Amino acid sequence: MSAPIATPWLSSQPEQDPRSATGTPLRWGVIATGAIARAVSQDLSLLADAELHAVSSRDKSTADSFAGTYGFAKAYGDDDGVPGYQRLLADDAVDVVYVATPHAQHHQMVLAALHAGKHVLCEKAFTINAREAGELIEVARRQKLFLMEAVWSRFLPSMQRAFEIAASGELGDVHWVTADLGFPAPYSPTARLWSRHDGGGALLDISVYPLLWALGTLGFPQTVSATGFINDDGVDAQNALTLGYHHGAQVQLTSSLLAHGPRTATVAGSLGYLQSVGSINNPRELRIGIGRGAPRSEAFDVVGLGYAYELREVTRCIQQGLTESPVMPLDDSLNTMRLFDGVRAQLGVSYPNDAFEPRR
Repeated sequence: MSAPIATPWLSSQPEQDPRSATGTPLRWGVIATGAIARAVSQDLSLLADAELHAVSSRDKSTADSFAGTYGFAKAYGDDDGVPGYQRLLADDAVDVVYVATPHAQHHQMVLAALHAGKHVLCEKAFTINAREAGELIEVARRQKLFLMEAVWSRFLPSMQRAFEIAASGELGDVHWVTADLGFPAPYSPTARLWSRHDGGGALLDISVYPLLWALGTLGFPQTVSATGFINDDGVDAQNALTLGYHHGAQVQLTSSLLAHGPRTATVAGSLGYLQSVGSINNPRELRIGIGRGAPRSEAFDVVGLGYAYELREVTRCIQQGLTESPVMPLDDSLNTMRLFDGVRAQLGVSYPNDAFEPRR
């Protein structure tokens, strides 16, 4: 028999357009100006109750350009020895901060934001390791501030529907899951994806997406076996994970920065199966086959680039006085980092942050 699906994976909120206001407007600050910050800011501007208040970058001209493009009221850069992000955090008008820096900086930035009294949405991977994650969670809970990891795919209508189908019993007992995500990333030792100093590699950057299909349908595993290719810089260019469950289910996940893959997920049960159509981190269609009958398809539209759904969740939670999301609880982020720590130990991957002492 399959293990029951943990209820936090499924939203109890009624379906609605994520652009619709759910309460008092929130004033947002965005730390960093890279590609993911641009994408998220584009969708943030769609929310009726979001005010794009401030953005920070080390370079003031970069922050100014970003603010002009996306409509932020203020731009902060490094000045007189004070980093731009600290200047943003000192702005009393900022209610909630989105941290979009490379992984290795998440702990420092989120900790500073929490100590400044700001609610935080932090880009995935949440941190470099479970120790850092645990410290941030402890501080957020002590300060009674909202904190969430930005696993945007978890909130998409297609993903929510896939988890709902798996939990409904329509597929019967789920016995195996497969998922892959890969693309050839141009190599540069200083590029974020490849830099050991930044927490580069396939695991922390993209493995969360294949892992979503396992966690959302079977929960956290009891065993994890990992293999991978580690490049000369000491980061994983590719990895393959096998997850085992006490009830006998198995999962195979592949993540690669070297090769294109089909980017598909399959959830196979005793009565039928479910397959994703389109990239597994933003599927636009689900194909469900029961027995040997003809499969049916369910199609999904996405608002904006797809980030509006997690942004609505953050906004709704803060407006309601919640300190964590019931759909993306902090314990899930902590347990994911513990799982990744175990994978890295098997692969032989370590990062400079692993040697840092916690700061509270």
